[in-house]
Amino acid sequence: MKTIPELLELIENEIAELDLPEVPANLYEPIRYILEKGGKRLRPLLVLSTFSMFDDDVEKALKPAVGLEVFHNFTLLHDDIMDKADLRRNRPTVHKKWNENIAILSGDAAMIIAYDLISEAEDKYLRDVIKLFNKTSLEVCEGQQYDMDFETRKDVTEEEYMEMIRLKTSVLIAAAMKLGAILGGANHREAEKLYEAGINFGLAFQLQDDYLDTFGDVKVFGKKTGKDILEEKKTYLLINAYLNASDEIRNRMDKIFADKQMPDDDKVNAIRDIFVLLGIDKMILKEIEKYYQKGREILMSVDGDSKMRDQLVIFFDALKNRNK
Repeated sequence: MKTIPELLELIENEIAELDLPEVPANLYEPIRYILEKGGKRLRPLLVLSTFSMFDDDVEKALKPAVGLEVFHNFTLLHDDIMDKADLRRNRPTVHKKWNENIAILSGDAAMIIAYDLISEAEDKYLRDVIKLFNKTSLEVCEGQQYDMDFETRKDVTEEEYMEMIRLKTSVLIAAAMKLGAILGGANHREAEKLYEAGINFGLAFQLQDDYLDTFGDVKVFGKKTGKDILEEKKTYLLINAYLNASDEIRNRMDKIFADKQMPDDDKVNAIRDIFVLLGIDKMILKEIEKYYQKGREILMSVDGDSKMRDQLVIFFDALKNRNK
């Protein structure tokens, strides 16, 4: 059985050896650029880790695992355009380094490449794999649409927000864990357990991203902090701030958001201070812990190789304390 660092090395080598054409350069170079080292490789790592709980021959799952990573990066290409993001992993986003049209088309090509890699699954599992991938891909699109819909709404509830991040982020992490189980020959019950564990880890992961966007260090986090505040994104933090604030503080927040003359840094600091005043920073950290613990409990109940399961538990425990 391989260790998690060994699995990560396998993934990096496979990505580096992807046989992408050289021309047209403006189609394939952005794909190489976004796939270069810097990402966490969380999703392919989860595929290979859960696969290893049921089968030792990880080479059988390597191409589909990398396919999921290519798909994830395809979504980032398009999301960065929609979010007007300037930085990704401490580097200019593809649409900033090239342009939006190139980023859109390169994203389209990346999706096709992802599908090609996913289809390298063993024939006996291919139907289940494609069905899972198609379902997950559509759900990710649904989550992104909800996220955009929320931009024009003032009445987004916490429940709606949690459903949005379940679709936009959690289902892909859950699918990675289930994909590894399917390819490893796990039974339906264990595969579903891993899917549910992934949903909970994914919710915790996205809530952490929300927390770090407001309270993280830009040099470590890899992108400018406070962007969610400046865009008035309906995150767990903002929703609960309005829910728990007095009328006076709500009015103060409204004035801060409405003030077009206030410098961005001052606006971010003012809203961040209100979050701290209301204890919203502590609330979200409590939620993150809750979802991590639930995912951990489900993962511990999976009937697979205990050594790999224990490695995964340690991995998620470390992820809980990430700062980027």
